[in-house]
Amino acid sequence: MRLLVGILIVFACVFGGYLAQGGHMEVLFQPYEVLIILGAATGAFVIGNTGAVLKQCIGVMGTLFRGPRYNKAAYVELLGLQFSLFKLVQAKGVLALEPHIEDPGQSPIFAKFPKFAANHHAVEFMCDYLRMVTLGTNNVHEMDALMDEELETHHQENERVVSAIQALADGTPALGIVAAVLGVIHTMGAISEPPEVLGHMIGGALVGTFFGVFVAYGFFGPMAQALRNIYEAENKYLLSMKVGLLAHISGQPPVLAIEFARKLLMSEDRPTFSEIDESTAGLAAIT
Repeated sequence: MRLLVGILIVFACVFGGYLAQGGHMEVLFQPYEVLIILGAATGAFVIGNTGAVLKQCIGVMGTLFRGPRYNKAAYVELLGLQFSLFKLVQAKGVLALEPHIEDPGQSPIFAKFPKFAANHHAVEFMCDYLRMVTLGTNNVHEMDALMDEELETHHQENERVVSAIQALADGTPALGIVAAVLGVIHTMGAISEPPEVLGHMIGGALVGTFFGVFVAYGFFGPMAQALRNIYEAENKYLLSMKVGLLAHISGQPPVLAIEFARKLLMSEDRPTFSEIDESTAGLAAIT
């Protein structure tokens, strides 16, 4: 909804202002200018990015329309899951985790937290590091360094998509100039035409400059920033898991381990201590 509202505001203000000052919309209809700009931008996008990045970009619009999927309710669920897992270890020992982390789809613990269970990457992150714990890894510093490397890799994979779209935003104004120059060249070839014909042709050429700047700063640039915000929220979610896991490995009791994880969250999404205390009050260790 927020994305649609933003798009409507951009169109309404730009074209509404143009019409209000007496502009004619038919002058802006220059399909060949659009073809030159968007076609060249697409080609440059393909040249400048790897196959993996291009594949990752396929779902960008879906990600933008969906927006950040982590809110206070998602964090309450995440902290509740960690509390349940850590409570199980406290009550039954670390080996009690094995049936849950080896087959999380059949785990009664994960089943109690459906939003988390539906997040494949989060489930994989949690299970991989808990598996290391069951195998005997208890060096907090080594685990911290390893988690940092994985999170940095995940960040780089997301950032290359953001950079690709930002490069698109940076390049389309210049491609708009290319389209405008080609339009002027075409106009110069018809210099013997009447002034009204030349005026129409020059106006069409200038539409190229307008369109390149319009899509760059009205859409591609904001899309890159919106994606960056979405990916940063996802990174914060994984960081919260990391802090909770490290606190657990270092020997902190479950209630303190999830408090460490809670304090890392952004203020607008961070549940209060009382909210977490209330949500975990009914959670018991499940075998």
